[in-house]
Amino acid sequence: MASPVETPLQRMELLIGEDNIIKLKQASVLIVGVGGVGSYAAEALARSGIGKLILVDGDTVAPSNLNRQIHATFATIGQSKTKVMKKRIESYRNDCEVITQDLFYDATKNEEVFKEPVDFVVDAIDTMSSKLALIQYCLQYNIPFISSMGMANRMDPTCVTICDLMKTSYDPVAKIMRSLVRKHHIKGKIPVVWSSEQPTVQTKVIYEDGITRKQKMPPASSPFVPSAAGLAIASYAIKQLLKK
Repeated sequence: MASPVETPLQRMELLIGEDNIIKLKQASVLIVGVGGVGSYAAEALARSGIGKLILVDGDTVAPSNLNRQIHATFATIGQSKTKVMKKRIESYRNDCEVITQDLFYDATKNEEVFKEPVDFVVDAIDTMSSKLALIQYCLQYNIPFISSMGMANRMDPTCVTICDLMKTSYDPVAKIMRSLVRKHHIKGKIPVVWSSEQPTVQTKVIYEDGITRKQKMPPASSPFVPSAAGLAIASYAIKQLLKK
C-alpha cells in the first residue's frame, strides 16, 4: 500500500481544514519590527500557511541578537533582519510571498508601509511614538492588529497573555502606552500581548559612553519570553483571520 503524499501544511490542514488553509494562503500580514518578538511571529505565521508576509525593519542582525532572535546566526550578523527572515521563510515555504521594507517605521512612513492592502498588522516595535502611530493608523482604517508590550527583563514564558491594553499591569511599556493613549484621546480596543511577570530592574552599565539610559544599560532578555510573545501573536492573528 502506497504511503500518502505529505505536504508542508498537511498537519495544519488536519487541524483547521482545507477551506481555512485556502483562506490563510489568501491572507496578507504586515509585521513591523522583526526582532525577538517579530521574528518568531513571522516564523509561526509562515509555517501556519499565510500567503503573503510584509516585513518592516531597518535594523541589521547584531551579536546580541543571537540569544533570542530566530533569524540570528553567526552567518547573518550584519545583514538586514528582513532579508535574512525572508530567506529563512523561503527555505520552507516556496509558496509564501515575502516582501521586505528595510526602514524604521514612524508616522511619516504610513503611505510607504501600507502601499499594499493587508488583512492584519503585527506591531513588534520598540519605540513608543512609532508604536502609538501604528496603533492609531490601524484604528483609523479599521485594520485588525495586535501590539506587543515589553518582553525584556523576564524569564517566565507562561506569564505571557493577551488582553486589551487597559487591562494590563506590571508592564512598564504598557503603562507608557496607556498614558499615551489617554493623552491623545485614542478610542477603540487595543489588543496587546504582554507579560504579567514582574520585570527585573536592569542596573548594570554595559556602555559607559552611551547617551541615554537604555544605551548605557540595555534591557536584559531571555530566549523564552520574546519567542512566547511572538507565538502568541501568531496564534491570535490566525484566529482573527479565520473569523473573516
